[in-house]
Amino acid sequence: MYAADRLWLGRIEGSPPARFLVPEQDMHLAVLRSEWPALLERWKKWGGLLTEESIHRNISYISLKGDAFLTSTWQIVLHVVNHGTHHRGQVSGFLRAMGHIPPSLDLILFYRETLP
Repeated sequence: MYAADRLWLGRIEGSPPARFLVPEQDMHLAVLRSEWPALLERWKKWGGLLTEESIHRNISYISLKGDAFLTSTWQIVLHVVNHGTHHRGQVSGFLRAMGHIPPSLDLILFYRETLP
């Protein structure tokens, strides 16, 4: 999810990586704990600059298969959120199958616990 979040933000900002890369270092919890929050801050900064006009702007990018696409910004943002939700559900299922109790994925619970 981290690598995909990084890829999509790069596409939106106009500086996508040349290819989808998940370096070995990204597979360590310590790296994710230190780097993912920084990526989240980049997303927040970008989101804070959105306007009614820019959310409808089309983004041109090349897919991982080499195909060219033109997609509106709002559709990309919804895709990123949906993609993350899908994979968090998968991880939750894997943890349960291994006999662990995963943290809650309820968004409203997250808001209750983290927002004033």
